[in-house]
Amino acid sequence: MILQIETATTTCSVALAQNGNILAFREVNARNIHAEVITVFIGEIMTEASIIYEHLDAIAVSCGPGSYTGLRIGVSTAKGLCFALNKPLIAVETLAAMADGIIALNDVGTDVLLCPMIDARRMEVYTAVFKNNGEIVKDTAAEIIDGNSFSDLLNTNKILFFGDGAEKCMDVLDNNPNALFKTDFENSAAHLAKRALYKFETKDFEDVAYFEPYYLKDFIAGKKKTDN
Repeated sequence: MILQIETATTTCSVALAQNGNILAFREVNARNIHAEVITVFIGEIMTEASIIYEHLDAIAVSCGPGSYTGLRIGVSTAKGLCFALNKPLIAVETLAAMADGIIALNDVGTDVLLCPMIDARRMEVYTAVFKNNGEIVKDTAAEIIDGNSFSDLLNTNKILFFGDGAEKCMDVLDNNPNALFKTDFENSAAHLAKRALYKFETKDFEDVAYFEPYYLKDFIAGKKKTDN
């Protein structure tokens, strides 16, 4: 029984999974609302599934990259629960969970590469490229997207770009017939289930005291408070 938390983007999502199957979930896509609703959502799904906190086996959290503020809220909540309940902490890389999510939600051909994108500043995204079986083709990085981005892969492969960073990249990438886009994909705690279960079974746990989110880049404060 694993409680799963996803706050790396504007989506605030929590899910309860038993053996990888989702029992209950709550999510909302809105900026700067994570701190307000996350504990409410957790309480609601625990009540809905008639599960008490002591019966949880682990807490899994989407660990980044993504929104600095969102990641802090999600990881802090997960660590607090782990400390209070004496349960192990599981970290799931956000882009990998997104790849699992798009495979589960769509009929993606086995010959199509998967490129999750998380919106950063201006034309920058946090991204990676995966095969349909989850194998990494291009490691996680912060990329400034231009007309030459992914050209080596697009020459010989169809690539599905998705996530909240994909839409702003369409104008510079969609001139290539191998570039496919899905702009309505939203991150979900439900997408953590496969990797969270595997990590639980292999006892791949984090040190609760010292674990930090995978920010990828240092936080840069702007004139106005933003979600990244």
